[in-house]
Amino acid sequence: MGDGALEEVIPEQAFAALVQRQGDMLFRLAEALRTRGDADWTRRHFFQLVSEADAVEAFLDDFGARHNRTFAYLRELVASVRGFALAGFSIAHLAVRLDGYPSVLSTGEAASSGDSVRRTQAFLVRTVRRLLAAVEEESRTLGIRLPTDPFPEDRWMADEPRRKLARNMGQGELASDEQKTAEIASKFVEAAILFEDLGVRRIAGEHERETWLQHNCSEERARSLEATVHNLQSAYDTWVKGTAIEAGDPRLPKLRGHASAALHLLEAVTQLTHFVERHERTMRDDAIARRIAGLVSKSEVRDTTLNHMLVHAGVYLRRGRSVAEDLLPSYTNVQEIEVGLRDDVVLHARPAALIVGIVQRYGTPVEFEVDGHRCNAASILEMMVTVGSAPEARRFLFRGDERPLRDIALLFEHALGEDGLDRLPPPLAYLRSER
Repeated sequence: MGDGALEEVIPEQAFAALVQRQGDMLFRLAEALRTRGDADWTRRHFFQLVSEADAVEAFLDDFGARHNRTFAYLRELVASVRGFALAGFSIAHLAVRLDGYPSVLSTGEAASSGDSVRRTQAFLVRTVRRLLAAVEEESRTLGIRLPTDPFPEDRWMADEPRRKLARNMGQGELASDEQKTAEIASKFVEAAILFEDLGVRRIAGEHERETWLQHNCSEERARSLEATVHNLQSAYDTWVKGTAIEAGDPRLPKLRGHASAALHLLEAVTQLTHFVERHERTMRDDAIARRIAGLVSKSEVRDTTLNHMLVHAGVYLRRGRSVAEDLLPSYTNVQEIEVGLRDDVVLHARPAALIVGIVQRYGTPVEFEVDGHRCNAASILEMMVTVGSAPEARRFLFRGDERPLRDIALLFEHALGEDGLDRLPPPLAYLRSER
């Protein structure tokens, strides 16, 4: 019997033989892609590369290669291949679909966007080529024999859309197609405002560009922006796509076209931002980071990230916002109500949170006003700041769709729930379940 150890150190020579076997398909694919012209790479090629690189990266991680001086560089090369291939898949997909996405872009905006997508795809292909060549060179250095057999035709994955469940966590069941459409339009406006607040603009100077990106587009921020737009598109595809209401309103496919184009650009932004932060902030070995930097120009990565992807994602969101704002009046009945507090009730944080819960349930914009001070009633922070600006006020105005306003009026009629949530009327029962 053994000594009971949970881990056993494997000799590096023996591990090289394992990598040779595990990486066989990645090495064959690298050779197959080498013969293709830059313009011939499609999303199929990027997707296959993501799959093969992911399998090898996971294998290397399972054996702790990232912590081994001999194999750490190979592992970083493979991880970089996978990241740039993911970005390439999103951009290649966008390149195919871009002309078919309905939009309200001007001719000049559409031409500029198409040019940036082509430039970005060419950059990603060049970068992946250099990384694959480095993978092969490093493998030979480690004593790994590269295969001579071609990549098998029957291993190519089908070029089909990735199928996933709807991203609907935190989203309630909506009562009508009109309400669903209004919420999507409202969420598009919110996403556009969030993006506009970043102040995205073209920056030619390398130092200024890097400073701006570090401050405004960390990997965490990039992933958040991507998720925001991804959730928006998923909601559209769940509730609106293929419905009679979409068929009857040509503005709706345009809204989705703008969301989809922005999403694919932001997917690539996330991958390139991850690449930079990985090798600048989390890479433990400076020598490996320098070797990766010698293969991939950080300046070109950052120029592509800001001036070709973020800028055009902003164009799609900004121009799509006008479509969303045009849609809202068609699917909402905007009204104004004035409500007052019972003598023994104060509008503090707990009842304010109930108001926010109502607004967020319906998903359409509601404005709160007290003594001339206005705010977004979907934000608890904005609500409390506005209430604090007029602490003696007893009457308040709400403007927005009649559906959330109806529930807000009912909540005020029942003392903002201060007599107990169990005493709220049946139409507000959802507030009890959310507490």
